[in-house]
Amino acid sequence: MERRCILFIAPLALALANWLPNGLSAADLEEAKVTQVVQEVKVVPSGAAARPAAVNETVRQGNAVQTGTQSRTELTFRDQTITRLGEKTIYNIGGGRTIDMGSGQFLLYVPKNKGGAKVKMGPVTAAITGTTVLGNVLPSGIVEFTVLEGTACIHLDSVGQTLQVLGGQMVVYDPVLRRLEDPVEVDLQQELSSPLVRDFRQLPSAPLINEEIQSQHQVVAPNSDLDRAVRAAGAASIETATPDQFMQGFNSLIVRYPPSQRRTLVAGAIRARPDLADRITAAAGQVRRVQGYGKDAKDYKEYKGKEIAEPCPPWNQPVQPFIISPLTPQVNSPEQPPTNNHHGD
Repeated sequence: MERRCILFIAPLALALANWLPNGLSAADLEEAKVTQVVQEVKVVPSGAAARPAAVNETVRQGNAVQTGTQSRTELTFRDQTITRLGEKTIYNIGGGRTIDMGSGQFLLYVPKNKGGAKVKMGPVTAAITGTTVLGNVLPSGIVEFTVLEGTACIHLDSVGQTLQVLGGQMVVYDPVLRRLEDPVEVDLQQELSSPLVRDFRQLPSAPLINEEIQSQHQVVAPNSDLDRAVRAAGAASIETATPDQFMQGFNSLIVRYPPSQRRTLVAGAIRARPDLADRITAAAGQVRRVQGYGKDAKDYKEYKGKEIAEPCPPWNQPVQPFIISPLTPQVNSPEQPPTNNHHGD
């Protein structure tokens, strides 16, 4: 059983590792400079008492950074990777290119062509390259992970479940079901209201994030593809369309859309009609299941704002548990004695 499990999960781990292209030294993430402090922020050295963090000080591998209530901080690494921490957050500075989030809220920006990074969030690991993400590790064990631009490959370590998360999408880990839920589209404009974006200097990836936002807005602009499709279904506009009219127009459009543009269409449609979010998501999922991932994988490699050595497997299915068959022959229960098939005794 162990050999079967190892043979199944090992390729997934290798694929995840291949996501991180050969870049700069792993030492680039072993120390960082504190570039902003808001209220109560502490550095916790290994085996020593916590002390207040100071702007421009360097924190190194083996230390942790901890924020208090209504507190935030920003760390900048040598390769210009940026980590921002929200309130009540614990962040352990680890070795290699792995970032360990103990708990709390964080924003992570990894520049292009710098070797990528892995983010460890409890039982979940995300591999990112040239990407900006928001995350939250809740005390309940729930993990929320949103990609603002670029692409991430997220992996549930315990069962080998792996999926890709694109710009404008969020995925949630459910500790009760112990699985990653399907990615859902989010309103990127609303995500920018996060204090980890709003209360700091502009991110180097801001132009890429704005491109994603503009794509979402263009979907519902007057005379856009969606607007024309909904009007063809008999509605005067997207806003005044009945649910059936809107879904008729949306369904007629999404089956004709290039796979690389569907997620933008879905995000824009949800933003325009949040009352129909469940129906929109279900319709998009049905198209993916029917048409498969063949062309999606090609378009995915060409997606702007990211750099990937190998595509992340587009599955969202955990490894099924092994069932061990009994080694002894089946015997009859004492409550159900064998039937006497001898007649005439």
